[in-house]
Amino acid sequence: MFGPWEFFLILPLLGLGLLLLAFGFWLWMLVDCVTKESSAGNDKVCWLLILLLLNLLGALIYFFVRRPRRNAGAGT
Repeated sequence: MFGPWEFFLILPLLGLGLLLLAFGFWLWMLVDCVTKESSAGNDKVCWLLILLLLNLLGALIYFFVRRPRRNAGAGT
């Protein structure tokens, strides 16, 4: 099927694909935070700092912690 050299040629492409997916997810969470977070208080600023400083980890935290809470409050 695949020899060892083909594997080492495909591996960087898979890595690049995962990197692009991670960047797209981070960008989606960043845009979501900027456009849909309330400007009242410091919530938006805190979440933006978390997203900018922690990158993918911050995006995952935002996705699993804040986004469901905000959506439940909006009734969606």
